[in-house]
Amino acid sequence: MARLLMILTSNGTMGQDGAPTGFYWEEMAVPYWAFREAGYTVDLASPKGGMPPADPASDDDTMARPRAVQNFMDDEKAMKALESTIPLTEVDASKYDGIFLPGGHGTMWDFHQTPQVAATVSKIHEQGGVVGAVCHGPAGLLGTKRSDGTPLLKGRKVNGFTNSEETAAGLSKVVPFLLEDELRAEGAEFERSVEDFSGFAIRDARIVTGQNPDSSAAVAEHMLAALNDASRKAA
Repeated sequence: MARLLMILTSNGTMGQDGAPTGFYWEEMAVPYWAFREAGYTVDLASPKGGMPPADPASDDDTMARPRAVQNFMDDEKAMKALESTIPLTEVDASKYDGIFLPGGHGTMWDFHQTPQVAATVSKIHEQGGVVGAVCHGPAGLLGTKRSDGTPLLKGRKVNGFTNSEETAAGLSKVVPFLLEDELRAEGAEFERSVEDFSGFAIRDARIVTGQNPDSSAAVAEHMLAALNDASRKAA
């Protein structure tokens, strides 16, 4: 059975600022159900394992909760998997056809800072798998390498939470780095939406990235297309 790995942040605070953060519900749940409905088994992992923290700002209005998020919260098996994510040190990357990295500001303090994240992404891509990330999730693509040692992102079209969006959120001086700047520094060709906080996703071969929460569905759609292309090529 086709299998995907989803890595969630284990970090629940914004550095010295101390404000609560974590993963962003919509960015996890929307792709999760898209993958499940397409027939994929989805395993949840995190750098430390166990229950990852959720960004409270991603579920601060229960009346406006996205259906995918509510469905996830109502699903006993899904919630049990979330409560017991696999520690990255126990993940066997060879089992997966693809990997997806949801965002949430928590990722900015542990995705790039945990070498196992980049190593897992690199391994799955190297074996022909599809890589996807949304919003701050592309922080986990920093430091990824091809088998020849060159940056995986070099010359690839990618995007993620932009400098201007971080500034608008009032967090450009809080996060340890600006994601857009670091993606560009690794040689990526950064592309973005015309307006801040509008949905935007881009696919470059087997790498798919989205800019913000509103991009979650589009990222999942592009990933599924890439996975389908990869499976046909393998056959």
